[in-house]
Amino acid sequence: MVHQSRIDRSLAGNAPWLFLSPHLDDAVLSCGALIEAQAQGREVIVATLFTEASDGPHTRAARSFMSQCAVKDAGELFDARKAEDKAVLEDMGVQSIHLGAVDALFRQRRAPKLGSEAWNRLLPEMTHRYPTYRFDIAMGRIARGDRSLIGQLRNDVAALLALTGAELLFCPVGVGKHVDHLITREAGLGHPDHVVLYSDFPYNLDHEPDASRLARWGYVPWTWDHGLIAKPPRIRQYTTQADALFPSGHIPVTAETYFVPADQYPAARSS
Repeated sequence: MVHQSRIDRSLAGNAPWLFLSPHLDDAVLSCGALIEAQAQGREVIVATLFTEASDGPHTRAARSFMSQCAVKDAGELFDARKAEDKAVLEDMGVQSIHLGAVDALFRQRRAPKLGSEAWNRLLPEMTHRYPTYRFDIAMGRIARGDRSLIGQLRNDVAALLALTGAELLFCPVGVGKHVDHLITREAGLGHPDHVVLYSDFPYNLDHEPDASRLARWGYVPWTWDHGLIAKPPRIRQYTTQADALFPSGHIPVTAETYFVPADQYPAARSS
């Protein structure tokens, strides 16, 4: 019996594919080579979930991020990021959709306590859902206040699947444990008949995916290594992000790793 994965079967046709990107660059960072190759023969849609900032005052972590991007105003930064994302994907022949959720660095608590405006001016960390990057955003713990957000995003994804007729739904596996990546994964896993997970680049240069979790879910790796040489120039088109992500100027060229349900690989039967 021929061993075929969910991706292999879809590659034989030309049905649309939908990629969920946590931020305004993640899909191209992690899946750019596969996306560009497939956009030549099928409709490819990239839906980015976290595409907005809140008004200031901002936390120290958010201010540090804006400094790395060399843009001091959060609204201007996200307008620039959305414009460059649209331009990059348009160049690749890909449709871009921005879903408008607030980035974790800027996400505030839903129900501010009495006097929170004063605290927000004095210590913005007190009124933000994820006060720091290292000890909150990158710890892999989704805040309780984001549970309703996951439900909302699952509904948004369901609507996109219905609208686009996408056969496959690609979402991050969560290498690096960034909460926005984990939330994006949860939004995608609500639609298991379509899901393919992708390894988060460049986090996967320093971290491994959670092998035990993938084994429990029954997912196995699948690799794409075509057209990789064209990927760094695409990444550099994200001009607000490239220098901060790759301060040395070198963007490693690595094969893209995906994870598909193991039951898509049936055991060969003897005749």
